[in-house]
Amino acid sequence: MAAEIAEQPAVLDRFLAEGLRDVTRAAGVVRDRRPRFALLAARGTSDHAALYAKYLLEVHLGVPCGLVSASTLTAYGARPDLHDVLWLAVSQSGASPDLVESTRVAREQGALTLAVTNAAASPLAAAAEQHVDVLAGPERSVAATKSYTAQLLAVSVLVGLMADPSTGTSRVAGLPVLAERLLGRDDAARTSARYRFVERLVTTARGFAYPTAREAALKLMETSYLSAHAFSAADLLHGPLAMIDQDRPVIAVVADGPGAEAIGPALDRLHEREADVLLVADEAVLAGWGGRRSTVEVPLPAGVPEDLAPILQILPLQQLAHAMAVARGHDPDAPRGLSKETSTW
Repeated sequence: MAAEIAEQPAVLDRFLAEGLRDVTRAAGVVRDRRPRFALLAARGTSDHAALYAKYLLEVHLGVPCGLVSASTLTAYGARPDLHDVLWLAVSQSGASPDLVESTRVAREQGALTLAVTNAAASPLAAAAEQHVDVLAGPERSVAATKSYTAQLLAVSVLVGLMADPSTGTSRVAGLPVLAERLLGRDDAARTSARYRFVERLVTTARGFAYPTAREAALKLMETSYLSAHAFSAADLLHGPLAMIDQDRPVIAVVADGPGAEAIGPALDRLHEREADVLLVADEAVLAGWGGRRSTVEVPLPAGVPEDLAPILQILPLQQLAHAMAVARGHDPDAPRGLSKETSTW
């Protein structure tokens, strides 16, 4: 897991150098078909990449999106009319039977099917009309890291080209260098020491950062076996706030943009409750808030657009999950009861 976390700058760079042909072709097909709606199919870590794609599609293209309940097509045999619908399936292995079968059915029902995987020869890639390989390379650790950030980059470039084919990769070109600098700083040592004995925590965010909060919670659960609950900061105020106290830390993820303004009220309420808040945020946001809304801070590079920030936000949280697992005597490469490929229906 540690090696694959460190490999991410090279993975991002490789996709920008070698993956553009497929993603450009796929973006052109989608653009020509002009889907009226998008359905996003994924599981686990890839589900958080799909959620990120939902924000991109709705904000940048105005295409309404829904997250698929695959069992309606597999277990229940539903056959909805999917003409003029983009079906976007995201998967690391491309092997889960429910994703493969639901994608096959969606194509039969008229959807334009597009798979984003780290396995070009996978059943899911074959089932979809279009495929984008994220080119992350073999991933040995059960806890996905480099395949996740590669998925984020791929869908970001994909939607960018769908919105404006002339944009190319200029907006994302600097991300590999920023990722390398961020990983080299390794804030996990001090944060893992603080939270080593924590058994429960909450992750929260708003907007584009929300998928990061969800992915961070999953990484902490599967590597350190603690109880981590992810909430939108808006949902946090609608009830779950009551469970927050000094013994349940909160990890809040914030980018510079509308999401920062949206999460402010929730952070103020957490401050009132004297909660321990680890704030993973853009340097400009931290400077503006002056430490008023956090207990511990992990600064992220300033100037990264809010819609691209998730590609960097997750990096120190992956390092935190790894460091906490090792400190607690667990093997983050082989979490108990889990395997790299999970078959569901």
